[in-house]
Amino acid sequence: MCGRFDLHAWPETVARALGVSAPFTGWDAHYNITPDRPIAAALPASLVDGRTGSGSPGKPVLDYAWWGFRPDWASDDAPAPINARAETVARSRYFRSAFRHQRCLIPANGWFEWEKTSTGKRPWYVTAPDDAVLFYAGIWAGSEHESGRCCAIITEPARGVAADIHPRMPLVLDRACWHAWLDTSLTERDAVRQAVHRLDPDNLRAWPVSTRVNRPSEDDESLIEPADG
Repeated sequence: MCGRFDLHAWPETVARALGVSAPFTGWDAHYNITPDRPIAAALPASLVDGRTGSGSPGKPVLDYAWWGFRPDWASDDAPAPINARAETVARSRYFRSAFRHQRCLIPANGWFEWEKTSTGKRPWYVTAPDDAVLFYAGIWAGSEHESGRCCAIITEPARGVAADIHPRMPLVLDRACWHAWLDTSLTERDAVRQAVHRLDPDNLRAWPVSTRVNRPSEDDESLIEPADG
């Protein structure tokens, strides 16, 4: 799964990576992003009603979505999953409409995962070698939250260095297909799969970090530094 990640890149850096002219506002660096809170998301400009922001025709809008997928059509006691499995997201009754029509990108610098060891769970941080902005594949829907939308991060079987830590990882998309993922004209699963490709897992690296990251209240740069020993 993907239950913790960080985004410490400047908003301008995120905007520049996507090729949009202006960043979103009100964002500070966060090193321990937890579920059930608003997170940054890139959405198709054509679907963000009444908003221009950094978007223009053919380019995305950077905004926010609540991390926990409970669409406004769902009941109050419906689940609010933070992840959707790549293997089933296109078929799931709960996710399939969002997969067809409301895909988004979730910017991040990396994510945390916990390795099971004989002495307990050991936290690791997974990122790109050059600290580049990564984009996770996500889905979104309208919701009652302040941002007006909710989202989930799509996960897949872990690959590369991540496979030695945990069986699953976020679906990190290759730069060449970021805009294809947001293309609202692609609605069929096979068409999306042909146009969209994951980042080569050899482009990721990982190291163990302090168990301080276990506490959601901790949020500082030292959380992503290699742990002593």
